[in-house]
Amino acid sequence: MEIQNKTGAPPGTIVYHGKETEEKVKLTLIQYNETVFVEKDFYSLTDCLDCVMPNTIKWINVDGIHKVELIEEIGKRFNIHPLTLEDIVNTTQRAKFEDYDSYVVAIMKMIYYDNEIHSEQLTVVLMDGMVISFQEIHGGDAFDMIRTRLRQGKGRVRKMGADYLAYALLDAVVDCYFSILEKVGDRIEILEEEVMDEPSKDILRQIHHMKREMIFLRKAVWPMRELINNLERSETELVKPTTDIYLRDLHDHSVRVIDTVETFRDLLSGMMDIYLSSVSNRMNEVMKVLTIITTIFVPITFIVGVYGMNFDDMPELHSKWGYPITWGSIIITVSLLLYYFRRKKWL
Repeated sequence: MEIQNKTGAPPGTIVYHGKETEEKVKLTLIQYNETVFVEKDFYSLTDCLDCVMPNTIKWINVDGIHKVELIEEIGKRFNIHPLTLEDIVNTTQRAKFEDYDSYVVAIMKMIYYDNEIHSEQLTVVLMDGMVISFQEIHGGDAFDMIRTRLRQGKGRVRKMGADYLAYALLDAVVDCYFSILEKVGDRIEILEEEVMDEPSKDILRQIHHMKREMIFLRKAVWPMRELINNLERSETELVKPTTDIYLRDLHDHSVRVIDTVETFRDLLSGMMDIYLSSVSNRMNEVMKVLTIITTIFVPITFIVGVYGMNFDDMPELHSKWGYPITWGSIIITVSLLLYYFRRKKWL
């Protein structure tokens, strides 16, 4: 990530913080009511606003926040405060909710999964009869289901106001959290089986990687509860009482997501303990085998050491049965030791 330095700049200075890209910023205008639906893409704000229709709910989705000039133009046309514009282009911004005179704004992280967890910043600005969403040009999009419902006229989104559309966008983001957590849960189950069956350094690396992903996900998810709670308690007239019940349900969903993330963190910590215990048990098994082998060979070594001294006055040295007696003593000693180990359940 490339972050431009704005140290010393006054508040409200709009400086893009994020990955550099030369792609064009696309504006998607969706207008609808119970009987009308229009969807069109633009690459110019002027062209977009020229197509605005009266008596409809407008949703402008800005796909790309790296063009600061366009963000400033949008801010001037819709009277968005410079501090809000500053947060929109700052991809390191923590999720939060703010209430202004003519609009409310919610900034959050939209999560998507591509073999590992990634995030992009999403800003939703709710105005009277209009919603403007700003998202980074790279990454995933959680709004396909909402667009489908709008096109097909299904559900209550076409019958409700802009506040319900803003709720639907937030709900889509939280639903993405659930889908990501489901995939993470599947990976954790696989890791648990591998840790129990055959712990290895590769498993340890995967556990560390997933713990970092949980920390990353926790930072994205935890502020969402506060954001939704502040939106629910806001006294703004832009959010109608009929939408409050849906916001309460959305708050419950965010709490469930947080609980799931914490559960996964505990599971991964427990898997680390299981890994260490498994490695320690394997080492103990190896040491037990080596100790048993050593214990068996100690008396054998003593016997052959005694009869390997070759003193002339050793009476057994010239005995006819000396060699088989020695082997018999070795076999009997080993047999007694093995019997003793089995009695003690060491074998």
